[in-house]
Amino acid sequence: SEHQQQTGISSGSQDKVPVPDSGPEMDEPRVAVAPVVTSKLSVKAPEFYPSGYSQNFTVSDSSFDDRCDGYMTLAEYVQDFLNHLTEQPGCFETEIEQFAETLNGWVTADEALQELVELVYQQATSVPNFSYMGARLCNYLSHHLTINPQSGNFRQLLLQRCRTEYENRDEATKGDEATRKQFHAFVLFLAELYLNLEIKGTKGQVTRADILQEGLRELLNALLSNPVDSNLICAVKLLKLTGSVLEDTWKEKGKNDMEEVIQRIENVVLDANCSR
Repeated sequence: SEHQQQTGISSGSQDKVPVPDSGPEMDEPRVAVAPVVTSKLSVKAPEFYPSGYSQNFTVSDSSFDDRCDGYMTLAEYVQDFLNHLTEQPGCFETEIEQFAETLNGWVTADEALQELVELVYQQATSVPNFSYMGARLCNYLSHHLTINPQSGNFRQLLLQRCRTEYENRDEATKGDEATRKQFHAFVLFLAELYLNLEIKGTKGQVTRADILQEGLRELLNALLSNPVDSNLICAVKLLKLTGSVLEDTWKEKGKNDMEEVIQRIENVVLDANCSR
């Protein structure tokens, strides 16, 4: 059932694929050089491609097993795209479809899917300001990756990965500064996942993942239970991101969780040894 698929929260594939050193999808910006006046070269000449290169190349090319030099591993290809997306987030709409198609020809085993999940998770929780883009990427891949092994599809494995951090919440909020910083990045990524991960019901309706809503409530509890400044700042950022959506959802269910959260914050501000 869909509920069972959501309960995920409550590296090493070495396959090769030919990825050209340059191409229309992954080109880095180049500095334009003024043409020499005496040059007879035409600016209307067709774009150059290496011999044997096809613009429509996919990983299904039957000859790629016979060629090794210059090709990337799955990890290298995915990490390059993630870095590219980090630097140029506007490319998401134009390049995500091709990225997913390439992965569908490549990610055909459980180990490769696990590796993909870990790479995306690490980027979303370690690179500043990538949590929103990471959540959008996760939503797209959860609907467009064709691999669906018994160990779990992309979304299920992603939520299982998040559960690892989630279950360590109490220890993390009491940890040293570096531990808390890493945990806070996870919290904000989970908040973005809650807002962006679309769950399609049996009747075609699109909803948010209830399991993530429950998880965010418990993360708030953990942060407010250890009210050092950085934990309180993270709790406020979490509420700024998701507070209105959480409140509306709780009200629809007849729950007064938001009132309880606000009261908890007021008590913390009065009692805790935190900076004004």
